[in-house]
Amino acid sequence: MAPLADSVRPKDLSEVIGQEHLLSNGSLFRRMTESGKIPNMVFYGPSGTGKTTVARIIAEKSGMTLRKINATNASLSDIKEVLGETDTLFGSDGILLYIDEIQYFNKKQQQTILEFIEDGRITLICSTTDNPYFSIYPAVLSRCSVFEFKPCKASEIKKALVRAVSILDEKNTKKDFDETERDKALDYISQAANGDVRRALGALEICYSASGGEMTEDFAEQSINGFGLKLDKDGNEHYDLLSAFQKSIRGSDENAALFYLARLLEGGDLLSPIRRLLVIASEDIGLAHPMAVCVVKACCDNAVQLGLPEARLPLAEAVIYLATLPKSNSAHDAYALAAEDVRRGLGRNMPDYIRDSMQPSANKNAGYVYPHPYPNHYYPQQYLPDDIKDRVYYEYGDNKAENAAKEYWKKVKG
Repeated sequence: MAPLADSVRPKDLSEVIGQEHLLSNGSLFRRMTESGKIPNMVFYGPSGTGKTTVARIIAEKSGMTLRKINATNASLSDIKEVLGETDTLFGSDGILLYIDEIQYFNKKQQQTILEFIEDGRITLICSTTDNPYFSIYPAVLSRCSVFEFKPCKASEIKKALVRAVSILDEKNTKKDFDETERDKALDYISQAANGDVRRALGALEICYSASGGEMTEDFAEQSINGFGLKLDKDGNEHYDLLSAFQKSIRGSDENAALFYLARLLEGGDLLSPIRRLLVIASEDIGLAHPMAVCVVKACCDNAVQLGLPEARLPLAEAVIYLATLPKSNSAHDAYALAAEDVRRGLGRNMPDYIRDSMQPSANKNAGYVYPHPYPNHYYPQQYLPDDIKDRVYYEYGDNKAENAAKEYWKKVKG
């Protein structure tokens, strides 16, 4: 029996769920695809957002021969077989080659099709869940227009589910169901599908089959439990979550930070948020509260020893702690300025009196002054090389800890 997703697959662009920015009447994409002159295109976006469906509809409307290759299991010979059709009867009206998950093709495989898309023997539409500017060979990408497919809204997914339920009811003996409970079940699946229409339809099929059509919110939860939580740890969504996680802590929004931590941990990723927390303690809290490094390290060590699910407790503590502390990136900025001078080749010759005195070439009478016997253990002398002797890399941050240090050294150094 065909999967439910195939039964409800749209036959026309007007039936596609979501992607209004591409498919609305009058949009550039819609006008372009309906003109009959199909360019080479890259469809970029998460799974279950209609990339394959749209490519199939475009091919059917264009009159070209559609050939589909899935890069996860295709070989170079599969590509060459399709390319060989360009000189046969099959290619007389043009061949539209759809490559799904093109990021799995290596450079040589992608280069093979370059000549054929350049001279127009093949029109290429490829899809990828990864950033195309990183995953697609530049020479291929430069000959394609990139279109982003976005996760579908829950309200849009529900429309597809309502249509799917009517198909399932037609195939089965219709009973008097509690429509209010069914509606709650559809709402739950629509929301929990995380923008993925295919995932929602798969969960609906399980829910409907297991309940005999008597769907409830409880059945819906069991059907899609965990579906929306799984993460591709090498995918763009994962890095987006980590970025949002750090920026929320940096922005002192503990609630948003906890939400993104939960997204990561419930998706099974423990080590990535731990690494980010260790970075944040120094990059974003820094000298405003130097002990943050020690506290966060202890929380992260506890999390590793505990493992999931208990690891969520010390990590939640670390997140709230960091998000609600005063912030300073003065150490980060100071290092960046010093590193820039290093990259420019400055400061190669340090003063003789701070060089290693045990070196054979050391000037024993260079005049280094040991500062500890002096008041406040300080004696003014030059430490930076002559060409950058007046550089100021570190600027005190506007927080209690750094202001106290600033006032102390202002009195000492005058």
